[in-house]
Amino acid sequence: MTTMKLLSGRPAPPALAASVYGGLLLVLIAATALPIKSVLDQRAEVGSLTDTLRLLEAHAMAAAPQSSGADASMSGSAFLEGATITVSGAALLQRVGNAVVGHGGSVSSSQLDLQGPRAKDGHISVIANFEVGQPDLQPILYDLEAGMPCLFVDELVVEASSPVTTSGGKLRVLMTVSGQWQAPR
Repeated sequence: MTTMKLLSGRPAPPALAASVYGGLLLVLIAATALPIKSVLDQRAEVGSLTDTLRLLEAHAMAAAPQSSGADASMSGSAFLEGATITVSGAALLQRVGNAVVGHGGSVSSSQLDLQGPRAKDGHISVIANFEVGQPDLQPILYDLEAGMPCLFVDELVVEASSPVTTSGGKLRVLMTVSGQWQAPR
């Protein structure tokens, strides 16, 4: 069939008309179905993301009491507390000792320094000599420097007990920790 025969005004054969009609119907169905499928896919993705968001919010709600407990360590005064500088120094000695013993170490000696160069500004220093396992040194330092009151590790000298120390070997540590005392008002 040529174009001239179709345009000449004679009716097209029924088979040709049916195939053209079927082709146009398929094109219209595809043109309608594809956007609907795209909308349904987007709706399913939004539903999936909504479920993920609910899980994240539930996880955040469950973690909230733990994080508020971590913030509780940050509450309190930034200064060492005590009626006198000696009482504050004793509390600092106790905090250093508790941090070392709490992580499996043993304190050999400790000394409170109230006469140091910064003592007139209210700084109190503790010199502690202790033995601790190598993996436990970092948590001790974190326990001392995190939270309130603000404490600072001024000096840290670490010596291994043998030249080839394995990860489980003991370390001898000499550490100076300081904080500032403020007289009560």
